[in-house]
Amino acid sequence: MAEMIGPRLYSCCNCRNHVALHDDVISKAFQGRNGRAFLFSHAMNISMGPKEDRHLMTGLHTVADVYCSDCREVLGWKYERAYEESQKYKEGKIILEKSKIVKENW
Repeated sequence: MAEMIGPRLYSCCNCRNHVALHDDVISKAFQGRNGRAFLFSHAMNISMGPKEDRHLMTGLHTVADVYCSDCREVLGWKYERAYEESQKYKEGKIILEKSKIVKENW
C-alpha cells in the first residue's frame, strides 16, 4: 500500500509548527529583513503584532509583524496597507522569511 503523504507545508524553524501551505506561495522573489522571503496569500498558526508604518524597498507600507503562535518566533510580516497604487496587490498578504521557515512533506 502506498504511504499517504499530506500537502507540502512550511513550518516554523524553531518549533516546527505548521505555518503555511506551499500552494499558497504567490512569489519567492521578495526580500526580508535577513535575506530572501516568500509572499503567501494565507498563513496559519500565526499571531500578529501591532500595525506600524514602515519604509520598505518598494515604498511606505502599513505592516504588522507575524509570529509563530506556539513559540512566538518572528517569522515575517503582513501587509495591511500599501500607499502606492502599484503595490496594492500586497495588501492582506504575508511575508515569511526563508531563514525562519522549513519545508515539510517534500
